[in-house]
Amino acid sequence: MLSSGRLRVVRRRLLQAVPVLVLATFVVYSLLKLMPGDIAITLAGENATEARIHEIREIYGLNRPFLVQYGSWLAHAVQGDLSRSLATGEEVARSIARAFPNTLLIVVLAMGVALLVGVPLGMLAASRPDGLRDRAVTSIASLGIAVPNFWLAMLLVAWLALDFGWFPATGAKPLQDGIWPALHHAILPALALAAGGVAEVSRQLRSSLVEILSSPPVRTLRAKGLSPAAILWKHGLKNAGVNLLTVVTLLFNRMLAATVVVEAVFAIPGMGNLIVNAALTRDLPVVQGVVFVMVLVVIAVNLTADLLYTFLDPRIA
Repeated sequence: MLSSGRLRVVRRRLLQAVPVLVLATFVVYSLLKLMPGDIAITLAGENATEARIHEIREIYGLNRPFLVQYGSWLAHAVQGDLSRSLATGEEVARSIARAFPNTLLIVVLAMGVALLVGVPLGMLAASRPDGLRDRAVTSIASLGIAVPNFWLAMLLVAWLALDFGWFPATGAKPLQDGIWPALHHAILPALALAAGGVAEVSRQLRSSLVEILSSPPVRTLRAKGLSPAAILWKHGLKNAGVNLLTVVTLLFNRMLAATVVVEAVFAIPGMGNLIVNAALTRDLPVVQGVVFVMVLVVIAVNLTADLLYTFLDPRIA
């Protein structure tokens, strides 16, 4: 059971999420409407008559006022009805349900790599500030941030997929086909996505630990004879938990956005690929549906982080 303080956090965050959700979808809806061209003419095809174009506008409600169109879409979206694709006629929810697991698997795998590599590197650098190990980790982190995701993705494809043949160069496998086939296709995209995450986690954790380990309470523990390893693991890492959770939350949300580029390089049928193709064809329901779901995911991740904050530091509630 959640305490009253944690319930207040949930209610407050949910109330704050409503305007964020509305604003994000409204901005995207407006930008797509401002794009040049007439979607009705595109749907009607070449050499379409005025009557056919007018019929298309009637069928899809494109002749209604802008705010009425947006309000109608939003009212259906909150009920789970994300409409149908203008290009294929498929339910948008079905398209997203097929694409989202591919994106989520890559992001979760990339986050796992970022934590498994970034946390030990950050602790290693903080154990001897301004030492050789610290400078080496800082240099690696700077390189990881500087290297673009798309360049690293193409390098991994050329090297590990095409030259050595260790991994597939393109495509994805659903988890229903087996865990290993799905992971086998997701490893290279996850590595391309995780490079910046490793750098971010190691740098931020190193900064937090250096500040904590130089604080008066830790100096007292050191004077009492507690070993450096015990101080680092039992006190340093524990107190850096809130900052690390913040980094992980922001990194997860950023990786969701970065999958657009990585999925394009690896030709992965994920959310990034779906929204790019929909935007190019002005398939408004698909773009809106993807944005709606992605915003909901970000809100859910942030809400989870807010709850975890209260467990790591009860004073936050």
